[in-house]
Amino acid sequence: MRRPRVLLFAAALLVGSAASLHSRPGPASATTSRPNLLLVTIDTLRPDRLSCYSPDFVKTPTIDALAGRGVLFRRAFAHTPTTLPSHTNILLGVTPLQHGVHDNSNFVVGEEFLTLAEHLKSQGYATGAFVGAFPLDSRFGLTQGFDVYDDNYGTRGASEFSYVERKAGEVVAKALAWLKDQKSPWFLWVHCFDPHQRYEPPEPFLSQFKDNPYNGEVAYVDSALAGLFDSLRQKGAEDDTIIVLTGDHGESLGEHGESTHGYFAYNSTLWIPLIIAAPGTKAGESRETVCHVDIFPTVCDLLGLSKPRSLQGISLLPALKGKALPLREIYFESLYPHFSRGWAPLRGIISGRQKYFDSPIPELYDIDMDFGELENLAEEQDLGPFSAMLKKAVDALASPSAGGPSKKLDRTTQERLRSLGYISGPVPPSANKTFTREDDLKILLPYQSKLQTAMGRYHKGALEEGVALLREIIAERKDFDLAYTYVATIYKEQGKWKEAMDCLRQGYQANPSSLSILRTFGILLTEAGQNDAAIEVLKQGLAIIDYDPELWNYLGIAYWNKGDFPAAAEAYGRALALDSNYPIVINNLGSLHFSLFLKERKEEDFRQAIDHFRRAIELDPSYASPHNGLGAALAKAGDLEGAIASWEKAVSLDPKITHALYNLGAAYLARGDKSRALDYLLRYKKLAYGRLSGEERGKLDRLIEKCGKSS
Repeated sequence: MRRPRVLLFAAALLVGSAASLHSRPGPASATTSRPNLLLVTIDTLRPDRLSCYSPDFVKTPTIDALAGRGVLFRRAFAHTPTTLPSHTNILLGVTPLQHGVHDNSNFVVGEEFLTLAEHLKSQGYATGAFVGAFPLDSRFGLTQGFDVYDDNYGTRGASEFSYVERKAGEVVAKALAWLKDQKSPWFLWVHCFDPHQRYEPPEPFLSQFKDNPYNGEVAYVDSALAGLFDSLRQKGAEDDTIIVLTGDHGESLGEHGESTHGYFAYNSTLWIPLIIAAPGTKAGESRETVCHVDIFPTVCDLLGLSKPRSLQGISLLPALKGKALPLREIYFESLYPHFSRGWAPLRGIISGRQKYFDSPIPELYDIDMDFGELENLAEEQDLGPFSAMLKKAVDALASPSAGGPSKKLDRTTQERLRSLGYISGPVPPSANKTFTREDDLKILLPYQSKLQTAMGRYHKGALEEGVALLREIIAERKDFDLAYTYVATIYKEQGKWKEAMDCLRQGYQANPSSLSILRTFGILLTEAGQNDAAIEVLKQGLAIIDYDPELWNYLGIAYWNKGDFPAAAEAYGRALALDSNYPIVINNLGSLHFSLFLKERKEEDFRQAIDHFRRAIELDPSYASPHNGLGAALAKAGDLEGAIASWEKAVSLDPKITHALYNLGAAYLARGDKSRALDYLLRYKKLAYGRLSGEERGKLDRLIEKCGKSS
């Protein structure tokens, strides 16, 4: 993310810049008589890539050993093919029809829902979560009930092309550091994101699986988890710990024409691994049909706790004992294309051996005989009973009574829930549309496939080929939001700011309610210094969802650039209220207070600037910008050596941080070290000269001349 800048040192220093819907259990004192709980979720994991499910692809000895002492479920399904909704289903024990989180973007878990962590904490459990990537960032609401929610994987939010993540080995190490200080009973959730695309396993797995890096990611995660399970064994905690291992969803890998996930809802993305190992449970396998919302009630039974009335799943305790489960319908959905582009929604149910897809072109499969879903039986059977069955399931899962006792919400609570995306989340452009065959995801698949092909070209360095493919999509589908934002992002990387702006303006005109376009356009306008236009666009985005801290952050930057410090402070405050450990916003607040100090000379602002810069560094020591800001503040306080050390640290972390390069050049020149000054100023000129005004260029050239070199 781009931070704002201010000219400060000598002639110039640069600073980069409710009401409850369920009954909650009362508090209980801690007890050592109950087992611990370890929940391991592995992102984007196909069961057939685990050798305990299939010997054909990857050897996974760590997870195989867990399956060897637990119960492996052969027919477990997710309700959604994306990360945040699936983990919400697991940790709340209810489906999206109840909790309202339908995709990774633009949804937040409402505080009125009881989480598994809250339930266990109320019974005396210590609770810790260690997550691997941005889709589970604390801003999305799954922190509820956790004593520690460690999402320190970096300072950036999600980029256009990939999520910020950290490797499984780092996640496990953080979890073990927390675990060594805990007394039983505890609940630990470990999330490994690695199998999610882009597939980039570390060595030696990259070399071993050079022809199939996805498999390499799975093998790497299995290796990383060995340290976690070995630690439990060494501590003697293995026999006192229930372990649940599952995936949030699968990965298509080209099946049904889908390269990754999040588009269709075939078994390639809904079929998940589920292994439960519990004290006193015999090892074995179950072929019962189960799902994510069954995990919460199962854990309650295994721990001897009451089950909250809000839960929508069933306990798998009978299946763990080899018994049959009652027949029922399992709901699923894939709504990202619907909410982002207004394409037809995809919902369905699994009922016994039959799986029904409700869409303009309906589908029906016998998944006992055709688990790969290759033979659509919809034209051969009367779909009326299946449609009625789905409607009945949707009505039951979405009704207020499905979540336990309800209360009439007061106006304050309604507004709060609305701001969290619960009462009314983002409304798709097609909210009142009657969908036809032309809106079906299968018909529109070629555009999704072309997007993936374009990104493949981009990642291989063929940027122009990628842009050409994306332009073809835009020419045919004006509603394809990502095509506009991807083209603009590539243009921006190439320094083609005008082309990037023109593309987003075109997308904005065609899709004025697209959050993806509003967000990207507003950020680009801010970075280009078009602050009034940026404020207008960012406010339009916030009118749709006012719970996005990134939108608030950039609104604050735009106001700060204009010199409207009170409005900037208010916007930054809104961002921090949504994500209190957001280093970028904390750094920007440091810059804001430093600007106020320079303007009004109040010592309190200077102290606040220092505190915010140091807090941002504490949260993410690898984040370069607050080191630069701290250097500027130290220089103003007369500590030039401390300032230079901070700026040197910033440049070591980010060699292209122009603000620190300039500051070092000016500082070394002031100290008389013209050789070093010249080096930093020339590096700054190479990176920033094209963006400077004529006046700024003149000042820079004169500084370079003072170093004894003609500009």
